[in-house]
Amino acid sequence: MKQMLLVFIGGGTGSVARYLISKYLNDSYHTIPYGTFLVNILGSFLIGIILGLVLKTNVISQSTVLVLATGFCGGFTTFSTFAYESHLFLRTGDYISFFVYTLSSLIIGFLLVFLGMWLIK
Repeated sequence: MKQMLLVFIGGGTGSVARYLISKYLNDSYHTIPYGTFLVNILGSFLIGIILGLVLKTNVISQSTVLVLATGFCGGFTTFSTFAYESHLFLRTGDYISFFVYTLSSLIIGFLLVFLGMWLIK
């Protein structure tokens, strides 16, 4: 039960952070949803740092991993929203935005996970 509460607290905090960032950065003036993009790449970087620390040291407890990696990063990143927004680009025929948004989110997200883990080495 304690583990579920930790994930719940982290997930709620991450979700609120995602909402606030998206609220201020996703607007009708831009084709690309920059808020969703930002939280996905920041979340990828953060989870890379957290899991890098777990692999390298015993500094982070299992409870902290549950709050930060599983909870916060899970609530903060928005892959389901990312997939939906990518679908909207395809549905409206905006193939350039689809490719730019999808590929840059995936490539930069993966690179930042690796960067976060590499920085902890």
